[in-house]
Amino acid sequence: MKSDCHMHTNFSSDAPKSSTPEVMIRKALEKGLERICFTDHYDKDYPFESTNGELDESAFIFDPEQYFKTLCPLKEKYEGRLEVRIGIELGLQTHLGEFYQRLTEQYPFDFVIGSAHVFAGKDPYYNCHVQDADDEQEYRNAFVEMLEYVKAVDAFDALGHLDYVVRYGKEKALHYSYRAFADEIDEILKCIIAKGKALEFNTAGLKYGLGFAHPHPDVLKRYRELGGELLTVGADGHKPEHIGYAYDQADEILKACGFRYYTEFKERKPQFIKIL
Repeated sequence: MKSDCHMHTNFSSDAPKSSTPEVMIRKALEKGLERICFTDHYDKDYPFESTNGELDESAFIFDPEQYFKTLCPLKEKYEGRLEVRIGIELGLQTHLGEFYQRLTEQYPFDFVIGSAHVFAGKDPYYNCHVQDADDEQEYRNAFVEMLEYVKAVDAFDALGHLDYVVRYGKEKALHYSYRAFADEIDEILKCIIAKGKALEFNTAGLKYGLGFAHPHPDVLKRYRELGGELLTVGADGHKPEHIGYAYDQADEILKACGFRYYTEFKERKPQFIKIL
């Protein structure tokens, strides 16, 4: 696995200031990668509560003009040593379809991830210590809402970390399996296949102690059974040390799930890379 196509820098509000694009590039080179794609967070209307108790809906967005102004010179600087692509991770919500369509048409992104971070008006990250939370119901509700997001927004190439919500359950994966949520997950998978979108294989699940990458291998197998062929790969790193996280396991996981190729996007067009 020689590319990491889900990576954050200090353009993302949840990455440390030290995670500059050039620092991330240098670490990618050190790890022997050949291609990377920066995909910083753009979560319009993210319900972030500031220190004064007011919602700061601009917390997870950045200035695309400055983004390209910073990344394009680095792309040229490292040409021949590392191919640097410029992407974005959109925070999906049902009312943002038209806004994201305009945004992605205005800028020359190579790759657009669509990810659901907000369910019932809140990121599950902030509910992770709620003692009376019912994991099973929370997960089911999240998958139902995710389906509505995927139906409403077209301006993305791959659906990111499908079972993200499981990271922050009270008991994490204890009450989670593909079979338990097959009806809801199947509808999501069928929708992205019908739309010609990719599914993301995101190794951050291993980093967060779930015992599997996102999504669960049974979900990957089901995606393949349903005819899904577009599968992108990324580690979702916010720090240099997380670039290419658990890539030593990635090839075997994907092959065991029936995949012989994974997908990268350049200029919003899919490229198939053989898994060796």
